Amino acid sequence: MAFVTEKSELKPGLVLFRRGDVDHRMWYCRMKIPRADRYKTVSLKTTDLDVARERAFDQDADIRFRLKHDVPVFNHPFREVGREYLLTQEARAKRGEVSAARPKKVRAIIEGALDRYVGSTQVHLIGDDLWGGYPAWRRENGAGRHRRNGVREVSDKMAQVFADEEAERRTKTQQSLGIRVLRAIQVKLSEERTVPFISDSTIRFEMSIFGAVMNYAIKKRYVPASQRFDDRPKLKSMRRDEFTLEEYRKLHTVGRKWIRKTDKPSSTWHRTVTYNMILIACNTGMRPAEMKNLRWRDIMPAKDRDGREIVVLFVQGKGKSRKLVAPKSVGDYLERIRVISKATQLEDRVFTNITGKPARTLYNYLIGDLLTEANLREGTQGVPRSTYCFRHTYATLRLQEGVDVYFLAEQMGTSVHMIEQHYGHVNTIKHADRVLQGMAGWELPQPDDSKARSSKAAAAHDQSKRGKRANLRLL
Repeated sequence: MAFVTEKSELKPGLVLFRRGDVDHRMWYCRMKIPRADRYKTVSLKTTDLDVARERAFDQDADIRFRLKHDVPVFNHPFREVGREYLLTQEARAKRGEVSAARPKKVRAIIEGALDRYVGSTQVHLIGDDLWGGYPAWRRENGAGRHRRNGVREVSDKMAQVFADEEAERRTKTQQSLGIRVLRAIQVKLSEERTVPFISDSTIRFEMSIFGAVMNYAIKKRYVPASQRFDDRPKLKSMRRDEFTLEEYRKLHTVGRKWIRKTDKPSSTWHRTVTYNMILIACNTGMRPAEMKNLRWRDIMPAKDRDGREIVVLFVQGKGKSRKLVAPKSVGDYLERIRVISKATQLEDRVFTNITGKPARTLYNYLIGDLLTEANLREGTQGVPRSTYCFRHTYATLRLQEGVDVYFLAEQMGTSVHMIEQHYGHVNTIKHADRVLQGMAGWELPQPDDSKARSSKAAAAHDQSKRGKRANLRLL
């Protein structure tokens, strides 16, 4: 090293020196890591030679203590650990353990908000103060997309920063979709100089990545286990909007007219597939990732115990798989897609583009166009609806019909706790007769004799079948 001056070896593997490429006269020490081909250089923060010698020996003793007790010798900035964690997520995506979109989302957060917040901070210095202070910092230094989160005034400089970030985000989105950006995207500044706050759901997701990176640092022994942050600040849980039964019927009606509105064959093809995909999603509760992965081999006709025709679907997504049941009408919707599809082999995906290649976005733009056509683009909370709202619609309508929470959780591939957490409001509406019992102007409905007789007959039928099975076991 040409910049090393006044070099002296205090003992084998421990060198004291000054740097010739700086203006100050501080001493440094360089230590050889035992049983490794690595060195560590530390500034001793002193110009006194005797003090420097003493501190150099202290640093050497500290390294040996760390090695003995399995404590990391080298410090790692959060930015570096985040990149290592990102590589593990990309490897998992290649193995099919997570979706291909997952690493992209993780990268955007690690290289975006988290890098600005703690990117250069050494991971061993990240404590409860930095962890707990993230929501307040994020709200103050970020701009949301929806004004339902509230707005705040910002300076001209900050407004320009937010506009530049939004333009960059839009550019990356178009490039990821294969769209060539010929002209730089510009985002106009708000004349009122007000921007929406970042939503709590966004902060919650970013903090989950924050925590995942810290857990990775613990696994790599960069930091002790005491730096695991399991407790997150209390944040509001934002519920996605579902479609009411009336809205679903309207979407059904407008969808058919929407298909007939175009004369272009390719547009007719895409609209037909999109319309039928919506019907399938609302009648099965599949996740978007599960619909993307669905193949023709995963669809099996079957019959229930009463001999009625149903469809059994083997779905895969979020690293899990399961079988779900659907009414015969879902089989009809799938058959409509098969008739016009160019990919109908058992191994082919169900939802493709017109050339037979798998659909990358599940027709997001077409769904947005149809929802706008039906005047259903935004939900009751003012948030634009997405493909995931069809899954919420399925859950809500099933609960309103009295489906048991346990069976619904099994069907949707989630937990009873998640069903109760996100759809507890449905039970209040379903049991309105009990909630409103005793209130003035409210009368309990009279029992329907025909329904009572039907229920009694169904119970007797089930009882007789159970008795027959028991007799067969005895034989």
